[in-house]
Amino acid sequence: MFGRLGAPEIILILVVIVLLFGAKKLPDMARSLGKSARILKSEAKAMKEESNASAQAPASNEQSASQRTIQAAPGDVTSSRPVNEPTDTTQR
Repeated sequence: MFGRLGAPEIILILVVIVLLFGAKKLPDMARSLGKSARILKSEAKAMKEESNASAQAPASNEQSASQRTIQAAPGDVTSSRPVNEPTDTTQR
């Protein structure tokens, strides 16, 4: 039905993607995709560690589920809080 994709077909698909989304939006899309992949990876790791901990100590796991927090990825500035800049009180 569909043959193998060769180099000309892949180049054509990439050109169509650039035309549809625009060259300016592609880096932002790639960046958000990377952040999503990092979050997914950290969540999968946390779930794996949680399941290993629950297998070792089933009685002490009741409280850990309610106290779990999700850490932001390094370099993620969207979850940071604004900082008040000091004001200059000297008169000039």
